[in-house]
Amino acid sequence: MDLIKSLLEGNKRACARLISIIENEQEGYFNILKDIHKNTKGAYVIGITGPPGAGKSTLTDKLVKKLREQEQKVGIIAIDPTSPFSKGAILGDRIRMSDLNLDPGVFIRSMGTRGYLGGLSKATYGAIKVMDAYGCDYIFVETVGVGQSEVDIVKTADTTVMVMVPGLGDDIQAIKAGVMEIGDVFVVNKADKEGAKRTSLEIEMMLDFKKDWDFRPPVTMAVANDGSGVDELLQNIINHKDYQEKNDVLNRKVLQRNKSEIREIIHRKIEDKIQNIQNEKEVEGMIIKTLSKEIDPYTVSEKIFNKLIK
Repeated sequence: MDLIKSLLEGNKRACARLISIIENEQEGYFNILKDIHKNTKGAYVIGITGPPGAGKSTLTDKLVKKLREQEQKVGIIAIDPTSPFSKGAILGDRIRMSDLNLDPGVFIRSMGTRGYLGGLSKATYGAIKVMDAYGCDYIFVETVGVGQSEVDIVKTADTTVMVMVPGLGDDIQAIKAGVMEIGDVFVVNKADKEGAKRTSLEIEMMLDFKKDWDFRPPVTMAVANDGSGVDELLQNIINHKDYQEKNDVLNRKVLQRNKSEIREIIHRKIEDKIQNIQNEKEVEGMIIKTLSKEIDPYTVSEKIFNKLIK
C-alpha cells in the first residue's frame, strides 16, 4: 500500500517497483492490480507496431519529445523478444531513447515477451495501469517486430500506428489480412530510401478496398532519424484521438479492452490449474501411455477437463 501511495504521488521508483512485482507475478500482485485500477485516470495509449527494423524506437523517441514540448507526461513500454533458449532479452529499444531517461516527465520500461505471442508482453496490461495511475497523459506501447498475425496491440491501444518501410516486398504484402488491417494511422518511415512513394501508394490502394470508413487511416511519410514528418504524424494521431472522443469510440474501446483483459485473466487461471493437474502422477502416467498408443491425447484431454470442472 505504501508503494501505491508513492506511485500516486508521482514517485518513479514506486512505478518501476510495482511494474516489476506485476511482471514477475510476485505474491500479492493481483491485489495490487485491483487497487491500482481504481486510481487510473484514462491515459491515452498509442501503439507503435510494424516489421523489424522499421525504426519504431526512433520514431517513438521523436514523438515523445514533441509531446514533452507540450508539457505532457509520457510513459513508454518497449517490448523486446525473449530468447526461446536462454529466456533472456536484450531490452535494447530503450538504448535508442537513452536521452529520454534523464527527462523527469518520461518513464521508460523495457519488457521481454517471455514467450508470450502477439507482439506484447504478458504484463503489458498491468504496466499500462501502473503508468496511468502514475499520472502519464500518454503511454506508448512499442511492440516487437511483428509478423503478419501478431495483432494483440489493437486490443491494447487507443490509436495503433503502423510503421512501414520501403523494400519489404511487392504490393501483395500491402493487402495481406492481419497486421495491415489494425492500423489507425500509417507512416512510411525511411522515406529518403528508394521505393518509399510506391510503398505509400500501395498502402493507400489497400485502404481503398474498404469504402465505408468512419475514420480513414491517414498515410504519411517520415524520416525518423532527422525528424522529418514527425509533426504530421503526431497531428494524425491527435486527429484520431479527437475523432474517437467526439464519437464515443473511446468508451467502447475501453469496454472491449476490459473484456479482453478479463478473458486473459481467466485463461491464465485455467492454464495454471491445468498445469497442476498435468503434474499429478495419475495424469503423467496417462500422458506417458500416449507413446505406446494405449491411450490417445484426446481422451487424456477429456479426463483433464473433467477434473478441471469438478
